[in-house]
Amino acid sequence: MAPRRSEPLAHLGGRLATGLTELSDDLGVLDRSGWWAVVVDFEGSVTCARFADVRPAPLPPPAGSWCGPGPGAWTSSLTHEEYVAAVVTLREAIAAGTVYQANVCRVLRAEVDPSSDGLGLAHAVARGNPAPHGGFLRLPGLDVASASPETYLRRDDDLLTSRPIKGTGRIAPELSSKDEAENVMIVDLVRNDLGRVSRTGTVDVPDLLAVERHPGLVHLVSTVTGRLRPDVGWAEIFAATFPPGSVTGAPKSSALRLIGELENGPRGVYCGAVGWVDADRRTADLAVAIRTFSLRDGILAFGTGAGITWGSDPEAEWRETELKAARLLALAGGADVKDVEEP
Repeated sequence: MAPRRSEPLAHLGGRLATGLTELSDDLGVLDRSGWWAVVVDFEGSVTCARFADVRPAPLPPPAGSWCGPGPGAWTSSLTHEEYVAAVVTLREAIAAGTVYQANVCRVLRAEVDPSSDGLGLAHAVARGNPAPHGGFLRLPGLDVASASPETYLRRDDDLLTSRPIKGTGRIAPELSSKDEAENVMIVDLVRNDLGRVSRTGTVDVPDLLAVERHPGLVHLVSTVTGRLRPDVGWAEIFAATFPPGSVTGAPKSSALRLIGELENGPRGVYCGAVGWVDADRRTADLAVAIRTFSLRDGILAFGTGAGITWGSDPEAEWRETELKAARLLALAGGADVKDVEEP
């Protein structure tokens, strides 16, 4: 049965959560008890939603139809010219030694018919772009439909795992030495982040530069792990590791300052964290909120970006942002999955 249009719910990891009992902006609640859906936007605004009933279930049907925006309805926070100029500026900062690598992103926004049901978008995304962290959340005032391929943090008792993605191409032979260098830089950053909350000597890189295929593109993915110190809670974990290194840059503090100067406005949910925490079982699965739609006050937002290094070509980086967005924007606009071209 379709849930009521206004009913809060979360569908994450093949489980459906209903019966919202508590909302909090305090990450400390995740150390108490219960099952929580979590959204943390890139700027650090926290929403933790505790649900009473969590069970294995398929994505429920929408109560209404989805009327998504067509290709001409989107506006970008950075135009083509502004994005290319931002990449040029970042390369100058790299040459000056201010930063080694940083992400430049833009957020696309479009108005949506008020009668549209975000669950309909979630179904379109799940059919046309299945992803390891595909999911849907409906919280008061906010719908999120994600097709994220990237693990920000997975927790299993004291074991923390992060799987940063750096390096994107249409096919594996397009992945370059620039992509590999970028990935290794971010792995080093994530190792440092996890080291701040892990027991000494436990941070490891069990997998480096694996090639993963996802709908419409391929990525380079590495795996970094660490064993949590016993005195560390979720607030400390986020303080050490957020925002995720793969969507900021290195050094992180310099990259964040440049991002603030070059991007026109906040990223919002995009590049933040979306997922769940089971406080009773000390498990969690949080994705980097890329390939992720957010719907608030009738405005649908979707971000796209690229990691910039000294070896970056500004026009090629713009095309990478187009590649990452094309498939999901088409699906949001109502394209049938068979009409979305594979490389």
